[in-house]
Amino acid sequence: MSFELRPYQKEAVEAVEKEWRDGNRRTLLISATGAGKTIMMGKIAKNAVEAGGRVLLLAHRGELLDQAADKFERAMGLPAAREQASSHSFGSVFPVTVGSVQTMMRKSRLDEFPKDYFTHVFVDEAHHAVADSYTRVLEHFPDAKVLGVTATADRSDKKGLSTVFDSIAFEYGIRDCIENGYLVPIEAQMIPLSIDLTKVRVRNGDFDEGDLGNALEPYLDAIADEMVKVCKGRRTAVFLPLVKIAKEFADILNSKGLRAVEIDGKSADRAQILEDYRNGKYDVVTNAMLLTEGWDDPETDCVVCLRPTKSRALYTQIIGRALRLAPGKTKATVLDFLWLSEKHNLCRPASLLGASEEIEKRVTDATKAGVPLNLFDTEQEVQNDMVEERKQSLADKLAENKGRKRKFIDPLDFATLVGDLDLQDYEESFRWEKEPPTQKQLDMLTRNGFDIAGMTKGRASKIISAIIDRNEGGFATAKQIMQLRRCGFTNPETWTREDAGEVMGILSSNGWKLPFYINPETYVPKSRRNADSLAS
Repeated sequence: MSFELRPYQKEAVEAVEKEWRDGNRRTLLISATGAGKTIMMGKIAKNAVEAGGRVLLLAHRGELLDQAADKFERAMGLPAAREQASSHSFGSVFPVTVGSVQTMMRKSRLDEFPKDYFTHVFVDEAHHAVADSYTRVLEHFPDAKVLGVTATADRSDKKGLSTVFDSIAFEYGIRDCIENGYLVPIEAQMIPLSIDLTKVRVRNGDFDEGDLGNALEPYLDAIADEMVKVCKGRRTAVFLPLVKIAKEFADILNSKGLRAVEIDGKSADRAQILEDYRNGKYDVVTNAMLLTEGWDDPETDCVVCLRPTKSRALYTQIIGRALRLAPGKTKATVLDFLWLSEKHNLCRPASLLGASEEIEKRVTDATKAGVPLNLFDTEQEVQNDMVEERKQSLADKLAENKGRKRKFIDPLDFATLVGDLDLQDYEESFRWEKEPPTQKQLDMLTRNGFDIAGMTKGRASKIISAIIDRNEGGFATAKQIMQLRRCGFTNPETWTREDAGEVMGILSSNGWKLPFYINPETYVPKSRRNADSLAS
């Protein structure tokens, strides 16, 4: 069976294989839930097998192994052997093995395999890869090319994952999928219900589930009342901390007219429950975190996360259950609550943005009005406000230093002026990012007037990418922007290189003094004047 990859999926496959060729033996592919990560892994596995390789795919849940084995065979024609419990794969005729990490990590199982048995090891849900169970398997196959796949890797995740992986080969997140029509837009709606979590303890880096259940139980009836207002006619998945609470909440919802069903690991008819939900027998499915991975129901268009968490990876998995495309589906609604948590940060819908803490806070504050908001549109408005605020702050600083000659351009000032929030908030995580810049990078930054003191390879790469993008777009250079800003011109970062060059020529010939006929605050560059005259 032939399967046509989407353009970004082809790009991801090529990027991963390039990382391996370039010597980054362990690399990450960040792919939003619903972007087809298993298909991309399948294509990479197929290429490896066709080159004579043998592939191991590791996962921590049986559903993920089932899903991978099924898609590898149906989409890529790659049947897989199984390494799980009593199923052994050593010596199988199949060049692909899907393996449970809990099984593979055992010394008796690892010892069955020579260290060069697998040429490639894939780690599904790679945010788990820092655990000893995974590292034990990876270290047993020291020369294997390793691919980790995860739906999210924010700043804190990257710092942890950088101990296992060398690089990020490709990233296609929720934002990319939504902008290109592969996932539905996210609407965040704050429910005006304050839930007190101040007495909930944190264990192993996240909220204690038992404490959460106790804290949440008094509010279940009020939460159900709010859900009745919003979830009528919707297909809703509710995530809770405990099976007992999930069962209780399903009963409460049913008493209020929403057709709800609970599902957990001990449900004897689990497949039938999900099938009935899929077929519309139920409006709501409640669960104690059973459905975070390996479950897809495209018709689900609303998520209620009643399992507050500090883990963005977990939160993204939860919300991702509602983002897949389906006929007639135009958006996914995420219901949030006024969680009262004084000591610990927790994930909110704004956490899906993968943005800085300041942006997340401002977006969250915007949702507190209680009006449903498109998450990424709200983020863009917040970013625009922040860019203008930072530009004004920098303009004030430049005005104070007017007339002083400055030898080098501060990268943060440049990022602020061109509105590059990614560069403004950049932090080095992976080993290569923290290395010294190459001579080629230093030469380019120096030519463009940048301060290279303390520069790293990762930051140099970010700045150079921004320089190239501006050059290709014909925009003013960093040197031109800073000089024109010091002379009082507003927004020269939006000018063309030719417009900036023309004014710089006038200034240069006038001893870098403004001629009487140019008012920098009201000056309109030539190309814009010409465009306006043509339009009129």
